[in-house]
Amino acid sequence: MRAGINIEYLSSAWMTIEAVGSIGFGLMAGSLALLAFGGDSIVELISGFVTLNRLRNDSNAPQPHRGKSELATSLLLFALIPVIGVGAAFSYVTGMRPEGTPLGIAVAVGSVIIMPYLWLQKKGIGHQTRSLVLSTDAIESITCFLMSVTLLGGLLAEYFLGLWWVDYLATGVILAFVLKEATESYREMKAE
Repeated sequence: MRAGINIEYLSSAWMTIEAVGSIGFGLMAGSLALLAFGGDSIVELISGFVTLNRLRNDSNAPQPHRGKSELATSLLLFALIPVIGVGAAFSYVTGMRPEGTPLGIAVAVGSVIIMPYLWLQKKGIGHQTRSLVLSTDAIESITCFLMSVTLLGGLLAEYFLGLWWVDYLATGVILAFVLKEATESYREMKAE
C-alpha cells in the first residue's frame, strides 16, 4: 500500500500546483476556462486527500469507515459534473471565451504530461491491491487529463485561430465521459 500512498502524495502536490496556477492565471487573464479547470483541480485535490486518508488507515479501518471513504470518493467524482457543466453554461450564456495566456497554456501542458502517468500508476496500484478508492481516484486523474487536453485545445484554438466554440464542443464530450465513469464507479462501490 506504500506505493499507493506515494502516488497520492505526488498527485496531491501536482493538483495543488494545478489549482493555484489555473485559478491565479485565470483571474489574471480573465479566463473562465482556466477558472473552471482550477475548480476541477480543487475537487480532485479533495478526492486525493480522502483517498490518501483511506490508504493510510487501510489496515486499521473498520468496514463501515471504508464504505464511507469509497462513497465520498465516488460522490466527488459526481461533483465534477456540475463544476464542468456550470462553468461551460455560464461561459456560453455570458459570451465568455477561453483566452490564450502563455502561463495558462503552460499549466495545461503540464497536466497533459503528468496526468496520464498518475492515471496509469493509480490504476495499476489500485488493481494490484484491489483498492476501489484508488481505482476511482484514477478515473478522476484520466478525467483531469481529458479536461487538460480540452483546456489546452481551447486555449490554443482561441489564441492562434480564434475558434472559441472548440472549448464548448470538447466540454460536452468530457461531461458525457464523466457522467459515464461516475455512474460506473458508484455501481462498483455498491456491488462490493
